[in-house]
Amino acid sequence: MDLITEWLGALNGVVWGVPMLVGILGVGLYMQIRLVFLPIRKLGTGFRLLFQRNESRGEGQISPFNALMTALSATIGTGNIAGVATAVVMGGPGALFWMWMTALVGMATKYSEAVLAVRYREVDKYGQYVGGPMYYIKNGLGPKWVWLGTLFAVFGACAGFGIGNTVQANSVADVLESNFGINKWVTSVALVLLVGAVLIGGIRRISDVAGKLVPFMTVGYFGAGLVVLALNISEIPAAFSLIITSAFTPVAAQGGFAGATVWAAIRFGVARGVFSNEAGLGSAPIAHAAAKTQNPIRQGLIAMLGTFIDTIIVCSVTGLTIVIMGGWLTAETGATLTASSFKAAIPGGNYIVAIALTIFAFTTILGWSFYGEKCVQYLFGVKAIKVFRVLWLIALPIGATQSLEFVWLLADTLNAMMAIPNLIALILLSPVVYRLTRDHIRDVNADSIDMANELYQKK
Repeated sequence: MDLITEWLGALNGVVWGVPMLVGILGVGLYMQIRLVFLPIRKLGTGFRLLFQRNESRGEGQISPFNALMTALSATIGTGNIAGVATAVVMGGPGALFWMWMTALVGMATKYSEAVLAVRYREVDKYGQYVGGPMYYIKNGLGPKWVWLGTLFAVFGACAGFGIGNTVQANSVADVLESNFGINKWVTSVALVLLVGAVLIGGIRRISDVAGKLVPFMTVGYFGAGLVVLALNISEIPAAFSLIITSAFTPVAAQGGFAGATVWAAIRFGVARGVFSNEAGLGSAPIAHAAAKTQNPIRQGLIAMLGTFIDTIIVCSVTGLTIVIMGGWLTAETGATLTASSFKAAIPGGNYIVAIALTIFAFTTILGWSFYGEKCVQYLFGVKAIKVFRVLWLIALPIGATQSLEFVWLLADTLNAMMAIPNLIALILLSPVVYRLTRDHIRDVNADSIDMANELYQKK
């Protein structure tokens, strides 16, 4: 096992090395430039579309709002609490700046993924809409590229059991035991029962649960963070200055902080940013492919909100709290660091983090169960779904009660492996994204002119 772990660690260093980080940032920046920064310019439009009732009149199974909430349920998880803390400890405060940059370019990546997912989605024999990278690779690039879609599905199905299942169950069990004294086996049984009850209902029940829990947990955690920041409002300018300065200059060792180079800030900021918002991994478009939508562009504008909400809003609360409270100078890391930082700011802050992490991780298990299910369905057909769900539930108590250092490493590696086929497909299909976007803008402008002429004639 030691040899396997060593080999896997070496592979992890390669797949999360310079080429991957350049690839993720490069593809996002390329799409932003090609789209003339439309995802950033149309951020307000995305929020308006999210709450328009007529957005649910197109073909699909779930509302655009619930599609976004399902995608967010999988992305807002331990990465927002433990991942951000790890990034700041390993890369210094400057890592938070690079997480923000990853999110800004990642909005274009997420937009493109959703556009392609809706454009090339299929309907299975039960009338359910299915899509994602494996489908836009197969239907968009043609038969010669099917193997690439198969690779994505294999990596996605396997990665789900790590980052979307056992790792999340382990985080829930640990935080409930350390803060509330709840035995890990009790947590295991509760997770199996709760997750099983939701999975029986498929995507509709998963999206309904996500549609209720995700807004609640996001607003609650963000609200607690705002209280922390408000109590330390005079420290905010200095915190931003430190974050920006540290992004471009090395940070010396001090206190329990071992010091960090600029490269460490970039590496851990980008890696943890992608781990948190999943832009470029190809997971979120699997959920957006099931949305009831009138055209791919509208769902793309909604999908990109996921990256903004996850990183610019939720991760910023965690990162700023850690920097302002000075927690990054201690020897703590992960969720423990976030909890202690909140506790130092407000009484019982550690309990707020514990509850938030529990809900975050639970919804991540639900969201990733759908991703894994669709990857398995692509590989083996709809009959494999029941087998997958049983294995998914069996994995929960294993993850909750066992040490997962190896699983963390494996899951992190498989996440990067998922990104490779997806990034290749995004580059090759970028002309399709551009053409669909251009045509949509032309049609919208034409409709606006027609409406203006009609109003003028009535006068």
